[in-house]
Amino acid sequence: MANAIHVTSEIGKLKTVMLHRPGKEIENITPDSMERLLFDDIPYLPIAQKEHDFFAKTLTDQGIEVIYFEKLAADALSDDGVRKEFLNRMIAESGYAVGVIHDALMEYLYAMDPQMMINQIIEGVRASDVNIVTPDLQSVSENTDWPFLMDPMPNAYFTRDPQASIGDGLSINKMTFEARMRESLITEYIMNYNPRFAGKVKVWRDRNHRTHIEGGDELVLNDHVLAIGISQRTTANAIEDIARNLFKDSNYDTIIAISIPHNHAMMHLDTVFTMINYEQFTVHPAILTGDGKVDNWVLHPGKDGEITMEHHTDIKEVLKKALNKSEIDLIPTGNGDSIVAPREQWNDGSNTLSIAPGVVVTYDRNYVSNDLLRQHGILVHEVRSSELSRGRGGPRCMSCPIVREDI
Repeated sequence: MANAIHVTSEIGKLKTVMLHRPGKEIENITPDSMERLLFDDIPYLPIAQKEHDFFAKTLTDQGIEVIYFEKLAADALSDDGVRKEFLNRMIAESGYAVGVIHDALMEYLYAMDPQMMINQIIEGVRASDVNIVTPDLQSVSENTDWPFLMDPMPNAYFTRDPQASIGDGLSINKMTFEARMRESLITEYIMNYNPRFAGKVKVWRDRNHRTHIEGGDELVLNDHVLAIGISQRTTANAIEDIARNLFKDSNYDTIIAISIPHNHAMMHLDTVFTMINYEQFTVHPAILTGDGKVDNWVLHPGKDGEITMEHHTDIKEVLKKALNKSEIDLIPTGNGDSIVAPREQWNDGSNTLSIAPGVVVTYDRNYVSNDLLRQHGILVHEVRSSELSRGRGGPRCMSCPIVREDI
């Protein structure tokens, strides 16, 4: 348990978790930019921060260490040379590899201390913040329909997605949409240069790929079995790629790839399916056929680095075999009701964070799902959710486990 990262299940007692407290980037969403920034609504920041603080306190009250993404990043960038390299890459990935704007952004951001710099990058940089005059002597801030030179990162409070802890390592993810791509660049620098992680973490797959995978689709079921969603944001090719690496260099020998609808409401596997106990899972009924089936493929290592793949539809039977369980309890979101289930799934009723076997954190607004979990013997800690939920992500989305006890 001395490893910098150690996560061998979804349900082992959570010891350390990484969060990001939402900041001014939330206030830099406008109605015109919501689609571009992957939001359906604009959270009210003061309440969102209070709700997030309540979430963090719920975790710390259970003895869980909470560490913050933005602070880890600032600590990783204390070295002058590393900070310059990071800024060059961040500015380039924001669209300015060379030129007047690149140089002005470099000067503006490099003048800040590391914490202020990271906060500003996440919040976004307006054209009006930086004094830039183009060769034709026209101010950039007077010559653009979009107010930001560097877009804000309002999705950063969903720390689950840019990376995913697996065993004693992690994937640093190639994100699907431009609005989130730069988040995992910050992860890369945390892992490479923050003293807590530098030189201590295996990277199962880095962000330098064309195919994409996101942490909300990556579920660690036990110390040798993963479930990964084939979703709007994770491709089958990316799953095969990370499977190949894990099969070669880790104890993982089984990956269950589960196909879910490719839409915004069900963007990741963990919005419709999560593990909450040894043999218990939440599931949104809409991903299953009437007789409880869903397309899935079981991947195992084959000969000479090849991968074997078997197609199945009975997810209960697949889980029973993979986890060596005689029964699997699938608990339906909203009790399976045709109105309640989609409503509560939209508000992250399926996005359950397990903090110990049979102990979960959920949004308080999903009271039907929460009551049903209790009827199935689950201990439920409810957290406030009126504003955080507007980002379309729940407690699992908002948390990246770093260390869990083995089960």
